[in-house]
Order: sequence, then C-alpha cells, then structure tokens
Amino acid sequence: MDGNDSAGNEPIKGEVMEIHTVPGQDDNPLHGFCVSLPADGGRPVKLTGTNPHEFIPVLKEASVAWLNFQVRDIKKDAEIIAMSLGFSSSLVPTILSEYLAAYEDRDNELGLMLPAVTVDEFEVHSNPILILIRKDLILTIHDEKVDRLIRFSRYADAFMRKIKTNIIQQDKLTIILTRIIDVNINRNFDHLRKIQVRGDELSKILMDPMTPRDMIAPEIYNMKHALISYLDTLWATLDVVNSLRHGDAELMTDSQKLLARVGILSDDVNRHIALSEHMSTVLATGLEVLQSIYNNQLQVLNNRLALVVGWLTLLGTAVMVPNTLATIFSSPAYDLTIQDRGWFTVLMILSTIISTWIAYRWVNKKGLLRVE
Repeated sequence: MDGNDSAGNEPIKGEVMEIHTVPGQDDNPLHGFCVSLPADGGRPVKLTGTNPHEFIPVLKEASVAWLNFQVRDIKKDAEIIAMSLGFSSSLVPTILSEYLAAYEDRDNELGLMLPAVTVDEFEVHSNPILILIRKDLILTIHDEKVDRLIRFSRYADAFMRKIKTNIIQQDKLTIILTRIIDVNINRNFDHLRKIQVRGDELSKILMDPMTPRDMIAPEIYNMKHALISYLDTLWATLDVVNSLRHGDAELMTDSQKLLARVGILSDDVNRHIALSEHMSTVLATGLEVLQSIYNNQLQVLNNRLALVVGWLTLLGTAVMVPNTLATIFSSPAYDLTIQDRGWFTVLMILSTIISTWIAYRWVNKKGLLRVE
C-alpha cells in the first residue's frame, strides 16, 4: 500500500511518502524537496512539490525536517518562501545584503548564507545558498545553477534515519546543518581541480613559441584572479563556520561532541585554503618561470639583432666612406689626372681602414658585437 492513497488519507506510519510535482506545472519556478522525521518515530517522510504550502501538513507532524527549494530568482522567491513557512520577513533581505556569506542569529531563528562555487575555465561564480533554521525546520534555498543539495537529497532519508529520536532538538538541527555545510564545502573544493587543470593547459600553451604574445598577460591575470576569487569564497565560508562554532546560537547544540563536528568543518576549510594557496604558489611560480624563459628568448633575439646591426654598421662604414671620397674627388673642382692615381688609391685604402677601425671601436664599445 502506498504512503499516500487516492483518498488523501494520512501517510501510513513507517512508510516513506513521496508526492511528485503535478503534471502540467513544469513552468513553476519552484521545485521543493522535503525529508522529515515524524514526531512519533518511524521512518523519514520524503516529499517533493512546487509550493511551500504543500509541505506544511508534513512539517506540523515532524520533530525535525529539512526542506530544500530550487528557485529561478533567489532575491525574489526566497523571501516569499521563507515567510510562507513562518520565518520573519526581514531575515532573508538581511542575509542577502551581505557579501558572499552571512550569519544572522535572532534567538528563535537563525539565518546563514554560504557561497556555492562553480568554475567555467577561469570564471569563478559564487551562487548563494540560504539556510534558514527554526526549532523544527532547516530550510535551504538556492538557484537553479546549484545542484549539490539536489544530489544530496537523493539519499537524505537514509541520512535522517541515522539520527536518534531520543536526542534533544538542538542536537538534531546541528547534525543536519553540519551535514549540509559539509556537502557544500566539499563540492566547492571539487571546483578547485578545474582551475588546476585549466592552469596546466595554460602552461602548455605558453610553452609553445608560436603562442600570440598579446594573449599571455590576460591569461595569466585571469588565472590569478580565479584563484583569488576562489580563496575569497573559502574565507567567507570560514567566517560563517566560525560564527556557528563560537556564536552560541540558541538553536544550536551545546554538546561538545557535536560542536567538534563544526570544528572539523572549520579545519576542513582551513586545509582547503592552505591547499589553494599552495596551488596558487605552484602555478604562479611555474608561470613566472615560463615568463622568464620567454623574456630570455626575447633577450637572445635582441642580442642577435644587435649583432646584425653592428656588422651592418661596419659594412656600411667600409663602403660609404671611400664612396663619399670618390664622389668628392671626382668633382671638376679637383681636376684629377692619371698621374694622381697612386696617392688617390692610397687615400682610398687608408680611409677605408681607418673609418672601419673607428666604426669597429664604437660598435664594440656599445656591446653590439657581443652575444650573451
């Protein structure tokens, strides 16, 4: 027997209930998923829907629940969803007004915003994940670009089943929240590999001597900017995790064992930051080496051109000086005859030797004949 029969009866205790989106509502921008632990025990209740009000009956019967909504416009839809589920109207605008991440504790409700990173080549995009918490509900809201929580929802009921029913409410909320944050942190770190792969491809491109030189500087800047943007999201995440760890929120646990899980999340982010900074150093060093090689190649080319210029100077001097003298003395003003052939030949030879020697001394002094 199904957990939700055609008569609309209550779900049978111990069954997993699934409510799917009504056919013909595919244009609805809201896609919700909920998994809850019944207050009277039993297996988790699992639902899907397109309207926050569809989940209210199940939430009333739950001791704790996780509800996730995927929306098209988080700035417009998140506030409506939150208010429909009993959160204050100012909570969502307050945390959305922050940069990358936010932490807002109001005693009876808690609001978080975490960055969900996606990477396209060297373009790092940060999409917000809103996490709203009250005494019996954790609500997450994100846009359609973020799929990590959708993937996690596939086995969320198995995770919820492991939560003991006899622990206090704050412990249940903390266990679910740390798992959601852990999923986001790990998926963010996966995208660092894309930056690393793209950086390796850039290094290969720069090794090609035929690579257009006008693309080198922009590509190096894009890679460094991507790493800086990625590190920015990690630091923002760390701020939120540390706020959870030391903020003493009323909705969070006081159990040292569970708080240690939050500490582990903080350690994970710190480790990711260290690895990212190390990768940044390695890639930057490699690119600087390639840039040095490129500069050396330019220097060698410049030296060769200088050598050519030096020899052309010598050859030009050796030709132009005697040619100039010959032009001058061929003028009718000097009226040279066949008898002047001897001393004129000596003059031409000496002028060529002396002018070439002077030109050589000057070119050599300028270093145009030395190849380094």
